[in-house]
Order: sequence, then C-alpha cells, then structure tokens
Amino acid sequence: MSVTTENTKAFTSGDFHRTYARPVYVKPAKLVHKQVEQAGEHSQFSGERKHPVFFVDLPTQNVSMTIGGLLPGQLTNRHRHTYETVLYVLEGRGYTEVEDEKVMWEAGDAVYIPSWAWHRHQNLSQEEPARYIACENAPQLQNLGVALREEEGRDL
Repeated sequence: MSVTTENTKAFTSGDFHRTYARPVYVKPAKLVHKQVEQAGEHSQFSGERKHPVFFVDLPTQNVSMTIGGLLPGQLTNRHRHTYETVLYVLEGRGYTEVEDEKVMWEAGDAVYIPSWAWHRHQNLSQEEPARYIACENAPQLQNLGVALREEEGRDL
C-alpha cells in the first residue's frame, strides 16, 4: 500500500487544473547581454544560414533571441523547424515566404512563422541590408528533446 500526501500526490489527466508548485526565484548568472552585435557574429550559425546572426546570450530556458540580417538582395535557404518564430524587423524591406504565402514586411513590422512551416526570407533591396530580431521557443523544445530543424534538400 502506498501513501501519498497533498504534496506528493501522483497526478492524472483529471487533475490538470491542480498544481502544488511553489515558484522560487533563482538568481540567474546574468541579466543583461551588453552590446550584442559588438560581441561578434556567431560564425557557425551565420555560415550555415549564409547571413549574419548574433546570439543574445542570456540564461533563458524557454525562449531565445537572435539578431539576424539579410545582405542586399539575399534570399535564404528554404527551411522549417518545430519551434515558432516571431521576427521583428528593425530595418529594410522584403518578404518571408511561409509555405505558399508571401508575406511582405518592412521596418517596424512583426512576422509570425508557425512551427514546421517551410519558409525563407528575401531582402528586396539591392543596396541596403535588412535587420531583424528573431524570438523563438527553441530552448524550451530543446530541453524537451523535440527541437528539430530541416534545410530543404538535406536530411534531418
């Protein structure tokens, strides 16, 4: 015979509305990443994506943030991933192709890319770069072991 108390109760699907969690603040190693772009481009990620990418290095476990850029006239590879992405365009104009829909964007716009949707980005200017902030829930899915990314034409 097993004995359970309120704090050690084994939950079932009928207990979805109950929780006995007691959040505790744990001071992270750092709260600010100063001068992100001056810290340098992430060479491996930038090389794979063929455009400059700067990681925001903070101890988040659920969301990530990167600063990305598209060179003048650049069209990225078509790819998809299991995590969601929200892009906030800092400068430039272009489009993001999501599956078979072309979404036009310019500085000040936010673009949503659903999980596992084939997509790619195009900078429409031949003279000026485009820059954006990308926020993704990749760390959360990585911690669960279900974050996948696929480049068109390459195996997982």
